[in-house]
Amino acid sequence: MKVDHAGEHGAICIYRAQRWFARWRAPEMVAELDHFLEHERRHRARFGAELARRNRRRCRSYFWCGAGGFALGAVTGLAGRQAIAATTVAIESVVLRHMQQQVEALDAIDQEAVAALREIIAEEQEHHDLSMARVPKKGFWPALMSPVVSTSTEAVIWLGMRL
Repeated sequence: MKVDHAGEHGAICIYRAQRWFARWRAPEMVAELDHFLEHERRHRARFGAELARRNRRRCRSYFWCGAGGFALGAVTGLAGRQAIAATTVAIESVVLRHMQQQVEALDAIDQEAVAALREIIAEEQEHHDLSMARVPKKGFWPALMSPVVSTSTEAVIWLGMRL
């Protein structure tokens, strides 16, 4: 839950930065980014509530997720619609896999956590699918963003689990 909470903070920072640049580089995506941002704020609050329920502090990687997320969002927002969409697809692919593993691990242990995860998974899947529709099958941004962002997201999760 700590890593999920920090990750949602990072996602908020990514979408905020992308939204800022999208006003000039991809204005047709601003409403979609606002929609994603609204979800991510709710997700962060939900994971924050789960941490509070367990009397746990936030993850030590919280600040770094925000700073890294803002930097990634700024670069990809500046690059435009394909980079924004490719980033979302890459991140959400990793996040969805991670959350599904959590559901499997917690299913017999903590039904409240599983319920929270399942709600969030549905919205993260929506982000993935809407963004996937914007990403060309072949192209520079998908080829670059998929391995770089996926590996970085995996590394952030791995580090967060150990901090």
